[in-house]
Amino acid sequence: MHIDINKPILEKNDKLAAELRERFAENHVFVVDLLASPGSGKTSTILATIDALRDEFNIAVIEGDIASTVDSEKIKAQGIPAVQINTGGACHLESAMLKRAIDVLDLERLDLIIIENVGNLVCPTDFDLGENAKVMILSVPEGHDKPLKYPGVFQIAEAVILNKVDTAPVFDFDREAFDSSVRELNPKAPIFPIAATKGTGVEEWASWLADRIREA
Repeated sequence: MHIDINKPILEKNDKLAAELRERFAENHVFVVDLLASPGSGKTSTILATIDALRDEFNIAVIEGDIASTVDSEKIKAQGIPAVQINTGGACHLESAMLKRAIDVLDLERLDLIIIENVGNLVCPTDFDLGENAKVMILSVPEGHDKPLKYPGVFQIAEAVILNKVDTAPVFDFDREAFDSSVRELNPKAPIFPIAATKGTGVEEWASWLADRIREA
């Protein structure tokens, strides 16, 4: 006898995610779920994205971490609403967690919600949060072989951000091999090379996201 304990968990999660998706659509809010490993520059990418889009869109951020409020405080310091979710050890966000965060936000006043998922390249891929798009961030220091080691996250991403490209001369990062691997796994996903802390390349990524928000 085989019992799949993941099935009821995912079914319950997906049902609530569908309800969240309806709420977002009713309020014309675009939601992007950022997936990446720790240290890839998720928060710095969010801050750069906010700086590029805040003149046109009303933005809020939901921060997912195992512990601490470090990242949400950085967002709030920029005058952007931020809700912290501490999972207490869980390696991903789930729709039930997200619902509690959404309930404290004024959706009618928002155009964009950016979710910073828990730093992990495996667990978050299976959990629908009701988002419009999942976007993958990889940093140059992590290595060009990550699409081969963690194909799932690259396959579900609607876009891939390659961060910290300014460090490429220091690391043995084969950009051609990386691009080839990503395109083999996900031919439709655009790749945006950026250096978030310096603003390099952010405009192209922000323009893609802005177009998605307007379409939605």
